[in-house]
Amino acid sequence: MSAPPSPPHRAGFACFVGRPNAGKSTLTNALVGTKVAITSNRPQTTRHTVRGIVHREDAQLVLVDTPGLHKPRTLLGERLNDVVRSTWAEVDVIGFCLPADQRTGPGDRYIAAELAKVKRTPKIAVVTKTDLVDSEALAEQLIAVDRMGRELGIEWAEIVPVSAVDGSQVALLADLIAPMLPESPPLYPDGDLTDEPEQVMVAELIREAALEGVRDELPHSIAVVVEEMLPREGRPADRPLLDVHANLYIERPSQKGIVIGPGGKRLKEVGSRSRTHIEALLGTPVFLDLHVKVAKDWQRDPKQLRRLGF
Repeated sequence: MSAPPSPPHRAGFACFVGRPNAGKSTLTNALVGTKVAITSNRPQTTRHTVRGIVHREDAQLVLVDTPGLHKPRTLLGERLNDVVRSTWAEVDVIGFCLPADQRTGPGDRYIAAELAKVKRTPKIAVVTKTDLVDSEALAEQLIAVDRMGRELGIEWAEIVPVSAVDGSQVALLADLIAPMLPESPPLYPDGDLTDEPEQVMVAELIREAALEGVRDELPHSIAVVVEEMLPREGRPADRPLLDVHANLYIERPSQKGIVIGPGGKRLKEVGSRSRTHIEALLGTPVFLDLHVKVAKDWQRDPKQLRRLGF
């Protein structure tokens, strides 16, 4: 007897959408199995479309991590929303992330109403952060999500509760997404985890470290540009060192003190915290040279936005 034919390999793109801080980046990292998207308990930390790549026997799943969709107040906000909508038009599956520990609200309905306009793409409702609630609260949230879909004319392909923190049902989510992808050979070489340029990822790691523990007025005001990354000349082959020169941009001179801290203490902490992650990412020792600069009201200035990569 001949062996049954193996199912065709599938490969394609999926994106997670949701309010800022709905757990999209943490979920991306959990599925990929390593840190490719920056996470922070500050909303709206993702600014670049980070792709994480999940390799399976039967499928390759390319995860596109978009900024949180929100009602924009600045030019930067409008541009981020445009990025989200153009991404939705190009992916094979959309996962709508809704935290289990927060009731669905106007922000969720705003996104769901926008999603309802995307007709052909299958949509999965992903109820995140299930480790923070008991089974009764989780059941209520699952019912609320189902009801919201019906009210707004969305037919969920699946509704899946997951916890990226303790790994609960993360593999199941990948199992459900895989069959929805088109038949295709792998799109990226085995072993690739992201197609983000290294310089962009390094900038994001520095930005994540800079957001740790700063006051609430700062999250949107910090941008990081890596000016150059060069191997240090004259080092022995077995002891390489990578010089990374980066600028941290803020909008007002008054914010400089917050980022630098008394006697430069905070900036030193940002440097050492981000350097650990950068060395893990690049697999080489790093010398990190950080400077804080003011780019006045950059979120509202088209020229400055372009210069900072938005």
